[in-house]
Amino acid sequence: MSTGELACTYASLLLHDDGIAITSEKIATLVKAAGVSVESYWPSLFAKLAEKRSIEDLILNAGSGGAAAPVAVSAPAGGAGGAVAAAAPAVEEKKEELQEESDDGDLGFSLFD
Repeated sequence: MSTGELACTYASLLLHDDGIAITSEKIATLVKAAGVSVESYWPSLFAKLAEKRSIEDLILNAGSGGAAAPVAVSAPAGGAGGAVAAAAPAVEEKKEELQEESDDGDLGFSLFD
C-alpha cells in the first residue's frame, strides 16, 4: 500500500470516527495537516468510496475477502440447474465426513505410554 493510500485511509477513518462527512476536501486537508504529500486523485477516490459504501461495512468486512454478501448464481439454460443443485449437497456431506474423522482426537498413542 502506498503512503498516499494509507494517509487517505487514516483520514477517512478519522472523519468517520468524528461523525464528519467524508469529502475529498476534508481528506486532503487532514493529509496536508499531517505533512504527507499525496497524489491529487487519492482524496477524491476515497471520498467516492465513502459515498458508495458505508465505512462501518468496510471495517466489519475487512478480512472477509470480498465474500461479505452471498452471490446469486443463475441456473444455466437447458435444465442443468438440477445437476448443480444435486452437486451442492454432496459437497456438504464430504465436509461433514471430514469433520467427524478429525473429531476423534485419539490417535492410538499417548505421551505418557
